[in-house]
Amino acid sequence: MTWFNRQSRLVQILLLLIPGVNWIVEIIVRWSTFLKKGGLIRLIICILVTIPSGIVFGWLDLIWVLLFKKLFLQ
Repeated sequence: MTWFNRQSRLVQILLLLIPGVNWIVEIIVRWSTFLKKGGLIRLIICILVTIPSGIVFGWLDLIWVLLFKKLFLQ
């Protein structure tokens, strides 16, 4: 999570813009956040992101990063 947040906004957007890469970044960032902070909502989001249809969260996060400078439900 901190690795992703330390990147410039342009790098964050590029990582979330590329379809396969955004899914991998989502999985890594979400699970590392869950392991650090825990919580039921984070666990549910982690599971939803891990399944192949979780790519949708990557596109949602791309928009969220553009608007609010952080990932959706982070």
